[in-house]
Amino acid sequence: MRIMIKFCKPMNTWVFSFLVFGSSVLVFGETDPSGERNSLKILSYNIKHGRGMDGRVDLKRTAEVIRSLSPDLVTLQEVDKNCTRSGSIDLTQELAGILKMEGRFGKFMNFQGGEYGMAVLSKFPIISHQVHVLPRGAEPRCALEVRVNSGKDWGEIHLFGIHHDWTRENLRLSQCKALLKKIGKETGPVILAGDFNAGRKSQSVRFLVDSGFEILTNDQTNTFPSDKPRVEIDFIMGKGLPLSRFTHKVVAEKIASDHRPVLVELFK
Repeated sequence: MRIMIKFCKPMNTWVFSFLVFGSSVLVFGETDPSGERNSLKILSYNIKHGRGMDGRVDLKRTAEVIRSLSPDLVTLQEVDKNCTRSGSIDLTQELAGILKMEGRFGKFMNFQGGEYGMAVLSKFPIISHQVHVLPRGAEPRCALEVRVNSGKDWGEIHLFGIHHDWTRENLRLSQCKALLKKIGKETGPVILAGDFNAGRKSQSVRFLVDSGFEILTNDQTNTFPSDKPRVEIDFIMGKGLPLSRFTHKVVAEKIASDHRPVLVELFK
């Protein structure tokens, strides 16, 4: 009996072809020939309006950090829209164009001739987006909700970009409580991702965990400041996700921003 094994890799799919007595059997690995995805990559990144630890505003550098991680969904914090300090450009649409993703912006407040807030980028079609005003802290705050259609593998996903108050824990707790009221009784997959400005043992983060959200991290890895991280304040959390496992990575990027990017990959 003669058996021939051929290996090839079309469209990111390993294909093993076994030829036995002229018959062919195909065995596929983690993705199928139709190209359906069985993993979902989510990135959270506080980009500090594109200003790096070297003091330079360099949006192309920010874009390259994001591109290198190949995320499907991205939440961005400290995003400018037409502000003087970042060159009077719309950072959300600029990044979306470079990365060939859809982008949505959520405004906190007027600033330097433009607007300051947060953004979401998506490789999937964005069905809708909404800015939810949260209790004010040292600055105005909101949560940016985006609904995306990720296809039949993950279906419709509700992603909330988060950037909570940086001064007081009682304000962050009030923002978390208001956020849950906005989410309501949503039964589908919900993802919270962003800069919580609080650690995993804080009252505000524990409130979300006690409400059914899971912190999607394998262990504590500090995220701020990026050159020598001392605290873990950037998280990705999920609820109602049809997953079997996940991987978590805090990317060792020390220059492009004062926060390190957080990447989670979900598997069904």
